[in-house]
Amino acid sequence: MQMSPGFKKAWNIVSGILVTVVVIVALLLAGARLVGLQVYHVLSASMEPTYSPGDLLYVKETDPVDVQVGDPITFVLNDDLVVATHRVVEIDRENQTFRTQGDARSTPDAAPVHFKNLVGVPVFSIPLLGYLSNFIQTSPGMYITVAVMLLLTLMVFLPDLLKKKTVPESKEET
Repeated sequence: MQMSPGFKKAWNIVSGILVTVVVIVALLLAGARLVGLQVYHVLSASMEPTYSPGDLLYVKETDPVDVQVGDPITFVLNDDLVVATHRVVEIDRENQTFRTQGDARSTPDAAPVHFKNLVGVPVFSIPLLGYLSNFIQTSPGMYITVAVMLLLTLMVFLPDLLKKKTVPESKEET
């Protein structure tokens, strides 16, 4: 089976775009760790409009002494290792705690955040990419991701597999 040149060109463009998108998403999700950033997805609206549910948050490890009032910080919230991001409204350097508050809330959080619970400071975020990150970490998401990767691999190599092999004809000598 031979692909027409127009179809083959369109096939190559589509598969090239899809592979590029997958590589970019992989770099955004996993590659950030290579430059020292931790990646978290925003679950609640407590920091709107700064960060919305579904945003992917890139957090840089930071020394607690470098944090200033007004900075958003990402921290371990409880013994279950739940992570949250809220803004610092007060710093108690003597007791080594931060008082935090979500941008969408009218009152500070009830419990202070100890310096040792500081994960870091958000550097930037990408809207909605957190939903994809969260989905990929579930069982169905992993299966779908593997299936998509296999499909993309097949799409890239399919034109070569469908190529007619031409066997050079031998010339008969008389």
